[in-house]
Amino acid sequence: MADEIKSLEDLKDAVEGGEVELAAEAPVEGEQIAAIVREPKRDALGRSYATGKRKDAVARVWVKPGSGKVTVNGRDVTVYFARPVLRMVLGQAFKVANVDGQFDVVATVKGGGLSGQAGAVKHGVSKALCEYDPTLRPALKAAGFLTRDARVVERKKYGRRKARRSFQFSKR
Repeated sequence: MADEIKSLEDLKDAVEGGEVELAAEAPVEGEQIAAIVREPKRDALGRSYATGKRKDAVARVWVKPGSGKVTVNGRDVTVYFARPVLRMVLGQAFKVANVDGQFDVVATVKGGGLSGQAGAVKHGVSKALCEYDPTLRPALKAAGFLTRDARVVERKKYGRRKARRSFQFSKR
Protein backbone atom coordinates (compact mmCIF):
# COMPACT_ATOMS: atom_id res chain seq x y z
CA MET A 1 0.00 0.00 0.00
CA ALA A 2 2.82 2.46 0.90
CA ASP A 3 4.32 1.96 -2.54
CA GLU A 4 1.13 3.11 -4.23
CA ILE A 5 0.93 6.46 -2.32
CA LYS A 6 2.96 8.96 -4.32
CA SER A 7 1.01 12.18 -3.94
CA LEU A 8 -1.20 13.99 -1.46
CA GLU A 9 -4.29 12.96 -3.40
CA ASP A 10 -3.34 9.27 -3.08
CA LEU A 11 -2.82 9.74 0.68
CA LYS A 12 -6.17 11.53 1.03
CA ASP A 13 -7.97 8.71 -0.81
CA ALA A 14 -6.21 6.07 1.33
CA VAL A 15 -7.22 7.80 4.58
CA GLU A 16 -10.84 8.22 3.46
CA GLY A 17 -10.97 4.60 2.36
CA GLY A 18 -9.73 3.45 5.77
CA GLU A 19 -6.65 1.79 4.29
CA VAL A 20 -4.21 4.02 6.27
CA GLU A 21 -4.54 5.20 9.87
CA LEU A 22 -3.22 8.56 10.97
CA ALA A 23 -1.10 9.05 14.08
CA ALA A 24 -2.46 10.92 17.11
CA GLU A 25 -3.48 14.44 16.25
CA ALA A 26 -1.33 17.39 17.29
CA PRO A 27 -2.96 20.11 19.39
CA VAL A 28 -4.97 22.60 17.40
CA GLU A 29 -3.83 26.24 17.45
CA GLY A 30 -6.76 27.29 19.63
CA GLU A 31 -6.01 24.71 22.33
CA GLN A 32 -3.54 25.62 25.04
CA ILE A 33 -0.66 23.33 25.85
CA ALA A 34 -0.36 22.55 29.56
CA ALA A 35 1.84 25.10 31.34
CA ILE A 36 4.94 24.06 33.24
CA VAL A 37 3.99 23.33 36.83
CA ARG A 38 6.76 24.36 39.23
CA GLU A 39 7.00 22.73 42.63
CA PRO A 40 8.05 24.73 45.70
CA LYS A 41 11.57 23.88 46.91
CA ARG A 42 12.01 24.06 50.69
CA ASP A 43 14.48 22.46 53.09
CA ALA A 44 13.67 20.63 56.35
CA LEU A 45 13.37 23.97 58.20
CA GLY A 46 10.84 25.36 55.69
CA ARG A 47 13.33 27.74 54.05
CA SER A 48 14.06 28.36 50.39
CA TYR A 49 17.59 29.16 49.22
CA ALA A 50 18.92 31.14 46.28
CA THR A 51 22.11 32.86 45.18
CA GLY A 52 22.00 36.46 43.97
CA LYS A 53 24.73 38.29 42.09
CA ARG A 54 25.42 41.91 41.14
CA LYS A 55 28.75 43.41 40.01
CA ASP A 56 31.37 41.60 42.15
CA ALA A 57 29.00 40.84 45.03
CA VAL A 58 27.57 37.37 45.68
CA ALA A 59 24.71 36.88 48.16
CA ARG A 60 23.49 33.60 49.63
CA VAL A 61 19.87 34.14 50.69
CA TRP A 62 17.47 32.03 52.78
CA VAL A 63 13.79 32.99 52.92
CA LYS A 64 11.18 31.62 55.34
CA PRO A 65 7.75 32.79 56.53
CA GLY A 66 7.95 35.23 59.40
CA SER A 67 7.51 38.81 60.53
CA GLY A 68 9.69 40.53 57.92
CA LYS A 69 13.02 40.53 59.79
CA VAL A 70 16.02 40.89 57.45
CA THR A 71 19.52 39.92 58.61
CA VAL A 72 22.61 40.51 56.46
CA ASN A 73 25.95 39.01 57.57
CA GLY A 74 24.62 38.57 61.10
CA ARG A 75 23.55 42.22 61.47
CA ASP A 76 20.18 43.92 61.13
CA VAL A 77 19.49 45.42 57.70
CA THR A 78 19.23 48.95 59.10
CA VAL A 79 22.76 48.62 60.50
CA TYR A 80 24.35 46.88 57.51
CA PHE A 81 22.68 48.99 54.79
CA ALA A 82 22.62 52.37 56.56
CA ARG A 83 21.54 54.33 53.48
CA PRO A 84 17.75 54.30 52.93
CA VAL A 85 18.21 53.85 49.17
CA LEU A 86 19.95 50.52 49.69
CA ARG A 87 17.18 49.30 52.00
CA MET A 88 14.61 50.42 49.41
CA VAL A 89 16.43 48.38 46.71
CA LEU A 90 16.34 45.34 48.97
CA GLY A 91 12.61 45.71 49.68
CA GLN A 92 11.54 46.12 46.04
CA ALA A 93 11.15 42.37 45.54
CA PHE A 94 8.68 42.10 48.43
CA LYS A 95 6.62 45.07 47.22
CA VAL A 96 6.33 43.74 43.66
CA ALA A 97 5.31 40.28 44.91
CA ASN A 98 2.82 41.79 47.46
CA VAL A 99 4.37 39.85 50.36
CA ASP A 100 5.82 42.80 52.28
CA GLY A 101 6.50 41.82 55.92
CA GLN A 102 5.55 38.15 55.46
CA PHE A 103 9.04 36.61 55.11
CA ASP A 104 12.20 36.57 57.21
CA VAL A 105 15.46 36.84 55.27
CA VAL A 106 18.91 35.65 56.30
CA ALA A 107 21.65 36.63 53.84
CA THR A 108 25.42 36.39 53.69
CA VAL A 109 27.15 38.68 51.20
CA LYS A 110 30.74 38.76 49.99
CA GLY A 111 32.59 40.98 47.53
CA GLY A 112 31.86 44.30 45.91
CA GLY A 113 30.63 47.47 47.56
CA LEU A 114 27.42 48.24 49.39
CA SER A 115 25.47 49.09 46.24
CA GLY A 116 26.44 45.84 44.53
CA GLN A 117 25.71 43.89 47.69
CA ALA A 118 22.23 45.40 47.98
CA GLY A 119 21.54 44.45 44.35
CA ALA A 120 22.86 40.94 44.98
CA VAL A 121 20.59 40.48 48.01
CA LYS A 122 17.61 41.75 45.97
CA HIS A 123 18.39 39.26 43.20
CA GLY A 124 18.76 36.44 45.74
CA VAL A 125 15.54 37.34 47.56
CA SER A 126 13.63 37.39 44.26
CA LYS A 127 14.93 33.97 43.26
CA ALA A 128 14.31 32.53 46.74
CA LEU A 129 10.72 33.83 46.74
CA CYS A 130 10.16 32.04 43.42
CA GLU A 131 11.56 28.83 44.94
CA TYR A 132 9.28 29.18 47.97
CA ASP A 133 6.11 30.12 46.06
CA PRO A 134 6.21 29.61 42.25
CA THR A 135 3.02 31.69 41.81
CA LEU A 136 5.09 34.83 42.57
CA ARG A 137 7.32 34.21 39.54
CA PRO A 138 5.32 36.12 36.86
CA ALA A 139 5.26 39.37 38.87
CA LEU A 140 8.98 39.19 39.71
CA LYS A 141 9.89 38.20 36.15
CA ALA A 142 7.89 41.10 34.68
CA ALA A 143 9.70 43.52 36.99
CA GLY A 144 13.07 42.12 35.82
CA PHE A 145 14.21 40.97 39.26
CA LEU A 146 15.05 37.41 38.20
CA THR A 147 17.54 38.54 35.55
CA ARG A 148 21.14 38.87 36.66
CA ASP A 149 22.43 42.36 35.83
CA ALA A 150 25.57 41.50 33.86
CA ARG A 151 27.14 44.96 33.96
CA VAL A 152 30.53 44.84 35.66
CA VAL A 153 33.48 47.23 35.90
CA GLU A 154 35.60 47.22 32.75
CA ARG A 155 39.19 46.11 33.28
CA LYS A 156 42.18 48.43 32.94
CA LYS A 157 43.99 48.07 29.61
CA TYR A 158 47.72 47.96 29.05
CA GLY A 159 49.16 51.32 27.94
CA ARG A 160 46.26 53.35 29.35
CA ARG A 161 45.69 55.22 32.61
CA LYS A 162 42.31 53.58 33.28
CA ALA A 163 39.99 51.30 31.32
CA ARG A 164 39.62 53.81 28.46
CA ARG A 165 41.40 56.98 29.59
CA SER A 166 44.67 57.44 27.76
CA PHE A 167 47.72 59.45 28.79
CA GLN A 168 47.77 63.16 27.90
CA PHE A 169 49.04 63.71 24.38
CA SER A 170 51.90 66.18 23.91
CA LYS A 171 52.39 67.58 20.43
CA ARG A 172 55.83 69.07 21.28
